[in-house]
Amino acid sequence: MRVDLDVSIDPNEYSFSHDIRVRFAETDAMGVMHHSSYVAFLEETRVEYLRSLGRPYGELRDEGFELAVLEIVLQYRQSARFEDVIRVHTRVRSMRAASFQMDYLLMIDGSICASGATVHGVVDKNGRATRAPAWLKTLLTGSPS
Repeated sequence: MRVDLDVSIDPNEYSFSHDIRVRFAETDAMGVMHHSSYVAFLEETRVEYLRSLGRPYGELRDEGFELAVLEIVLQYRQSARFEDVIRVHTRVRSMRAASFQMDYLLMIDGSICASGATVHGVVDKNGRATRAPAWLKTLLTGSPS
């Protein structure tokens, strides 16, 4: 699966959102959020998304699955700063047998600060690609196929 760069900028098209406040440690000398910190915000939102669906990431790992990040893309539009609250919207964009894409829209007070996407491969505890279990497909897409 290759990342689809056509990420929606309409927050109404996303099924989940999570608020995160920019900490001082995530900023540079000018108080602007460092570009690498956005990746951690995406990860935190993915973990909270799974928790909201009733399947915390720890349970997924306990069952022998991991969701390896295969690709990531971010487009920065507006600087986030120390103490800003970023609402990270996310959704599952597409799903295949062993991989899926999640899209993200990051907003501060209703303005877009970034958008992006991650592609994940389902792997076993040894890091080998494996088909996503049916329950994961149903959980993420609402459909077993």
